Amino acid sequence: VAVSLMWLPDIQLVLPFVIYHCSVDDEVFLIVCSSGQMTDLLYTEKDLVTSLKDYIKAEENKLERVKQWADKLDLLSATAIQDPEGYLGHPVNAFKLMKRLNTEWGDLESLVLSDTTDGFISNLTIQRQHFPTDEDQTGAAKALLRLQDTYKLDANTISTGDLPGVKYKSLMTVEDCYELGKIAYSDVDYYHTELWMAQALKQLEQGEESTLDKVTVLDYLSYSIYQQGEIHRALEYTKKLLELDPEHQRAKGNLKYFEFQLEKQKKDAEDGAQKEKEQGKDTTEKKEKPKKKVPNHLIPERTKYEMLCRGEGIRMTPRRQSRLFCRYYDNNHNPMYVLAPVKQQDEWDRPYIVRYLDIISDKEMDKVKQLAKPRLRRATISNPITGVLETAPYRISKSAWLTGYEDPMIDKINQRIEDLTGLEMDTAEELQVANYGVGGQYEPHFDFGRKDEPDAFKELGTGNRIATWLFYMSDVAAGGATVFPDVGAAVWPQKGTAVFWYNLFPSGEGDYSTRHAACPVLVGNKWVSNKWIHERGQEWRRPCSLNETE
Repeated sequence: VAVSLMWLPDIQLVLPFVIYHCSVDDEVFLIVCSSGQMTDLLYTEKDLVTSLKDYIKAEENKLERVKQWADKLDLLSATAIQDPEGYLGHPVNAFKLMKRLNTEWGDLESLVLSDTTDGFISNLTIQRQHFPTDEDQTGAAKALLRLQDTYKLDANTISTGDLPGVKYKSLMTVEDCYELGKIAYSDVDYYHTELWMAQALKQLEQGEESTLDKVTVLDYLSYSIYQQGEIHRALEYTKKLLELDPEHQRAKGNLKYFEFQLEKQKKDAEDGAQKEKEQGKDTTEKKEKPKKKVPNHLIPERTKYEMLCRGEGIRMTPRRQSRLFCRYYDNNHNPMYVLAPVKQQDEWDRPYIVRYLDIISDKEMDKVKQLAKPRLRRATISNPITGVLETAPYRISKSAWLTGYEDPMIDKINQRIEDLTGLEMDTAEELQVANYGVGGQYEPHFDFGRKDEPDAFKELGTGNRIATWLFYMSDVAAGGATVFPDVGAAVWPQKGTAVFWYNLFPSGEGDYSTRHAACPVLVGNKWVSNKWIHERGQEWRRPCSLNETE
């Protein structure tokens, strides 16, 4: 960054205010001053030199800050660019990238805004049009909070970057933790506000250097705790705040209010106990009975979903497990696979889910990603009432659709699905490619249209979705499983494999046990492509059975 000495934005050269009484010789235009006045000029010059040195020092300090920032980003970029997907697979790296581009680059722009070499400034201004917005930064922060809840991670684990399967460990600063807390606070999420403000305070108390002070953090922390009904703890943190800043007006007011509330609670409790005593009631506490184990069907779906994402929850009995096999499969002597059958293994029995191993090559996966990347857009869902495609907060991914005529390889992949399933592909939807970044998920849903959604696929004219084929085109370091909460199945991503299941019984009735979800990606980058196969054209390939629920 080149800086002209003519630019003096931060430090002004201040001239001492001196009144000179001098006479002027009209012929030679000389200023004639007394020796005292000349002495004053010497001091004026000395002050000018001092101001100039201060200016140079300030500019050198500023340039040193810019240089340090550039060196740090250069090193960071060099590491990240070697494996962009792997680097951004770490949720903290993804959040910090959003934070840097949305906030910190703007601070740098302000720092060098008056630079006379406006090439950098104009370039930065143009580039910032494409940078993440406040909304993007907030989204990345909420993704971190979502991962924290789903995988039961404490704030310190995330802050220290100690996540399973991480390749590029990244630490969070006090400012990062504070930013997460503030975003949660703005969302009236006092639970996460407390967690992250407490983490920021912890790192400050451990001696981490920061532009933030404990007073600011304690202010948020005490209020978020109070909002959760823990007045005793809120009072303690308020007292800590006032020890650091005795004149903090809000804290002084809160202190009195919390003490009043605690006194009121104490009085109400005493009055209640006295009233019960007068009525002759036994006020002794009854021993709490041990809690019974809650049956699986009574556990809320969200809880089951998150348990399965963590690898917890239902396990198949040994007897059922013994009925699952792996085999070489040629789909009833299909000519394409008689000499080279594929590897197939059972993943679950009810619903019946199978996995095909080594079913798509690295070359094919790279080609699919290459075709999809320019078209990736926020994934949509079909509105169950209107049938219109729209985005939804419970499906966080980007997707693209690839048709068979665009590239021979897509047509070849579609034919492979037809050969192995025995189902007609002409009426199936196009191959959908989806990319789930950090925190990307798709909450529990059905692939087929239910009876209360008669128009779900009306515009396609191909009937309901009879089956789902799902390619895994990447390994995921942590998280990202496909789970079936109702039955307790969890299928983990494995690059080069595909899973297949029927959504409908042969009778055409929906199989409600196929309700499934894509767990949030904790570490890594998840690429999948799926084929939704429809009823039309399958009449002779999968005929109806006499048994409605076969």
